[in-house]
Amino acid sequence: MTLQVQARLQRGDFTLAINDTLPTEGITALYGRSGCGKTTLLRLIAGLERTREAEVRFRDQIWQSGRRHLPLNRRRLGLVFQESSLLPHLSVEANLRYGYQRTPPAQRRLHPEMIYRLLDLDDLTQQPVQTLSGGQRQRVALGRALLTSPQLMLLDEPLSALDTTAKREILPFLADLPASTGVPIMLVTHSAREVEQLADHVAFMSRGRLERIETLREALTRPDSPLFSDEGPAAVLQGQLTNTGDGEWQFVTRGGEGRPSVPFQVSGHSSHRTSLHRLRILASDVSLATQEPVGISIRNRMPVRIERIEEADEHRCTITCRLDDGQILLSRITRASVRELGLENGQTVIALVKSAVLME
Repeated sequence: MTLQVQARLQRGDFTLAINDTLPTEGITALYGRSGCGKTTLLRLIAGLERTREAEVRFRDQIWQSGRRHLPLNRRRLGLVFQESSLLPHLSVEANLRYGYQRTPPAQRRLHPEMIYRLLDLDDLTQQPVQTLSGGQRQRVALGRALLTSPQLMLLDEPLSALDTTAKREILPFLADLPASTGVPIMLVTHSAREVEQLADHVAFMSRGRLERIETLREALTRPDSPLFSDEGPAAVLQGQLTNTGDGEWQFVTRGGEGRPSVPFQVSGHSSHRTSLHRLRILASDVSLATQEPVGISIRNRMPVRIERIEEADEHRCTITCRLDDGQILLSRITRASVRELGLENGQTVIALVKSAVLME
């Protein structure tokens, strides 16, 4: 399933020039700095931005071609913006059912009970919207959009107005939506962390153009990836967060076929029944040892095989390591440490990761 967009749009000094095919499976992130054209492209896809120099095709449907322009409601899209824009005179349930009641019965694939359960909204339905927290409001906005049974969700910076606690609350729900509902998501964001935690594909955008479209895994294996510009390189591991009892939490990586899983002890907890399926580890938080250390407080110690050593700058190197389950773990250490430890490709070493840095 794909979304094809060919368009040229001039707005003052800004030019949007697109001729690309975007994936529509899971979550595709439109990523780039503010002002690069992400929202303009999203509005063009939605039919909110009009230009005759555009052609938009979703699957086998023509949404726009020259003068032919299918209106927003006939594109069957779910839209969620930075502000939730809930109707203040209606209860949470009335807001949620607003689009559902206006969707023809024959097109209803998603129903209220399912969405309430999926987004953990059962206890909120009778509340006035004014009593909701920021994270709760965005969950209601997501639910309202989903209850129109859209064929594509368009999310424009849905987390940017939320504080850290609210973001942490809503991220697990967002991550599970495509698999739970069968509705693909196009997500506009300028946050590398949101991309790493949510996206399956990344469309890198700059100055009105899509520069590269690739899977998240491909994006994370490029040393020059734009995702690394703020906090440096990071690995994103697939797996499952589970409660092991006594306040302890463990993230167990999803091993490849015939490969063992790798457990990571993490600090903190998730209060939601929606489990986290990704663990983000900054390369700067991973140390390496040539032998098993003793008398050390670091609980995460696992063997890895060095696959690549690259000079990051005049002082540091980025080490690409392979875990036993086949996934990649990155380490950033000084060039002096590489020399002193005698590190080289193919060598097996011990990776050390503090549990405290793995869960906020």
